[in-house]
Amino acid sequence: MNRCIIFDLDGTLIDSIADIALATNRMREHYGLVPLPEKTVVGYVGHGIAQLAALAVADAPHINPDDAAKEVLRAYRNDPVVHTALYPGAADGLRILKTAGFRLATASNKPDELCVPILKKLGVLDLFDAIIGGGRSIAMKPAPDMLLYALKETGSDPALSWMCGDSEPDMTSGRAAGCRTAYAAYGFGKPVEGSWDFKANSFLEFVYHALKNR
Repeated sequence: MNRCIIFDLDGTLIDSIADIALATNRMREHYGLVPLPEKTVVGYVGHGIAQLAALAVADAPHINPDDAAKEVLRAYRNDPVVHTALYPGAADGLRILKTAGFRLATASNKPDELCVPILKKLGVLDLFDAIIGGGRSIAMKPAPDMLLYALKETGSDPALSWMCGDSEPDMTSGRAAGCRTAYAAYGFGKPVEGSWDFKANSFLEFVYHALKNR
């Protein structure tokens, strides 16, 4: 069977927090609320837009969180790649892994309709064999369903595959799917200490570890 590396998107492949914060604060501006610091929004990322929006309006109980989520999505859809960029080494690293025979996938709680254009804009869409985003009838991370779907799509053995991400949902879903787990310590998440098989301080550090430990 094939070997697959499944990447989280935000905080793993892309540094997107500035644009996520921008969309979140455009939603708050829509409701007449003061903007949130970027460092606050960072703590809301990882569980999908619905939870992010709910947390971002927790100080305004009169606002329907579902409506807030729609406003965040609308704002983000309009400008998904203003400040967003691939992490250093990501483009080259993905190509190295692809050339080495790995199948590549993303599993993100961010909606599909955002994942695809962002990866296309950043010039790496064609490197992926499977792109799994939120908004489908598939349970999001920390459930393993997205990863299991990616493994099936790529014909990959979970025991030979990796889940690489920066958050606890990434580590939890990876373990539950039977994959090895890599913590992207250069991202903005903070999983439970020791919940990973490998800690990468840069994208390329993970790439070289995966190549060495095939």
